[in-house]
Amino acid sequence: MAPVRISPPTMRDGRRQPKKNRSIGPPVIAPLGGNSMATPKLTRDQAEAHWRKTSSLMWTILFIWFLASFGVHFFAVQLNQIVIFGFPLGFYMAAQGSLIVFVILCYWSSTAQNRIDEEFGVAED
Repeated sequence: MAPVRISPPTMRDGRRQPKKNRSIGPPVIAPLGGNSMATPKLTRDQAEAHWRKTSSLMWTILFIWFLASFGVHFFAVQLNQIVIFGFPLGFYMAAQGSLIVFVILCYWSSTAQNRIDEEFGVAED
């Protein structure tokens, strides 16, 4: 049996009919449950304090990320003199250690940012 090809609806002169209900602009996504929940408004001082803590966390995580991804490899020759589980430390950090640090950083970043958001009353569920 041959597949059936369905053509789009056309007008009398052969042009395609325009799609209906085409909205202009970004889609509006309602929260689950259908009821709209208002975002709490922060004062300027609260917003600046929230950003200060968030920015501090971000720079701390970026510094640790930089050390784990680049700093260890810059000193790989010196680190290879230290042996862990029979492997040189430089090799171990390149193969597994950096990945472990990245996973820990992701978890720490998420929990620390949630704590900051809860402190300022802008946490998500």
